[in-house]
Amino acid sequence: MNTISQIVEDGAAQLGIDLTSTASAKFEKYFELLKKEGSNTNLTAIKTPEDVARLHFLDSITLLKAADLKSTRLIDIGSGAGFPGVALKIAEPTIDLTLIDSAGKRIRFLTQLCAALEIDAACINARAEELSHETEMREKFDIATSRAVAQLSIISELCLPFVRVGGLFLPMKGPEYKREAQEALEAIETLGAHIEGTKDYTIPGTSITHTVLTIRKTQPTPKEYPRRFAKIKKAPL
Repeated sequence: MNTISQIVEDGAAQLGIDLTSTASAKFEKYFELLKKEGSNTNLTAIKTPEDVARLHFLDSITLLKAADLKSTRLIDIGSGAGFPGVALKIAEPTIDLTLIDSAGKRIRFLTQLCAALEIDAACINARAEELSHETEMREKFDIATSRAVAQLSIISELCLPFVRVGGLFLPMKGPEYKREAQEALEAIETLGAHIEGTKDYTIPGTSITHTVLTIRKTQPTPKEYPRRFAKIKKAPL
């Protein structure tokens, strides 16, 4: 059986991503910590080493092929167990990382995880729709990411207010992204951005194809956005 580090190293090489031996070791430790915490907290439904390595770690670091993330200030919204944010930081240590999640138990795990992996990251327990209205957070990030399963118009309203003008929002979507993207065009424009491109990729070792959308922020997001989550969900832009 291949180890986590072997699967991630081989998969990264197939993606054209160079991983250091330090990064590979951290992914191995990441899995052990995730497995240990998973017995107490439902952080992920994916449990086996091979599936975690491919469907979480490799899937996350594919963002490194969608944009140049070196030395960027990056925010991961709805971080959960740390995907894609922590995985990206392991693979590209120059990222200035902020992780936010509305669940205290997940932020506690992320705080412990980052300490154990010797990763410098801000772990914030907050709701995105409230946090992005704070001056020190609004339009201060080069990159926003999210693996949220919510429709694109909803996660765009939650994420784009964090992105500076000229920065990028990089949502990770499944095979239905074309329909979602078409439906979200007006919402994205209202929020001050446009879809610049897409990048399809197959996760190494699987037949699963995902897509990263490149959404460029071109003007400030109007101050009324994001709205309260109940209103976002009830009446998406």
